[in-house]
Amino acid sequence: MDILKTATDWAKAELFSTPFFILFGIIFMAGSIGFWQLGKTDIAKAYIIPMLVAGALLLTIGVGLFFTNKSRITQFEMAYQKDASEFIASEVTRVEATLKEYSTIVFKTIPILIIVAALSVVFLNGATWRAISITTIAMLIVILLIDGTAYARIDAYHEKLKSAQVEKE
Repeated sequence: MDILKTATDWAKAELFSTPFFILFGIIFMAGSIGFWQLGKTDIAKAYIIPMLVAGALLLTIGVGLFFTNKSRITQFEMAYQKDASEFIASEVTRVEATLKEYSTIVFKTIPILIIVAALSVVFLNGATWRAISITTIAMLIVILLIDGTAYARIDAYHEKLKSAQVEKE
C-alpha cells in the first residue's frame, strides 16, 4: 500500500472540501449586504451584523484550512522520504488527536450550541437576539455538515494509516 499516495489523496480531498466554508462565508456576507440594502423591518435589519460576522468566520475557517492542507501535501512527501515509519507514526498521532477533537467539538459542543441558540429564539424576544440565534444555528449547521464529511474522510484515512503501520512493523 502506498501510504504517501493515501495521505496526499486525503489532503487533496480536504482541499476540495474547505472551499465550501469559503462559499458559505461569501453567501452569508452576501445575505448581510442584502439585508442592509433591502431590509425594511427591524428583524431584517437585525440580520446585517450577525450574518456579516458569521460570513467572516466561515471565510476565515475556509482560508485557514485551505492553506494548511495545501502546505501539508509537500510536507507529506518530504517527511515520507526522510523516514517512512516516522511519517506514519506521526500521522497516526496527529489523526488520532484530530478525531478526538472532532468527537468533542463537532459532535458534542456544536449540537449543544445549536440547542442553546434554538432555545434563545424561543425565549428571547428582541429582534437582534433572534437574528443572532438564527444566524448562529445556520452557521453551526454549515460547520456540522462540512466537518461531518471531513470526519468520515479522516476516519478512513486513520484506518489506512493503522494498517500501513502494522505492515511496517
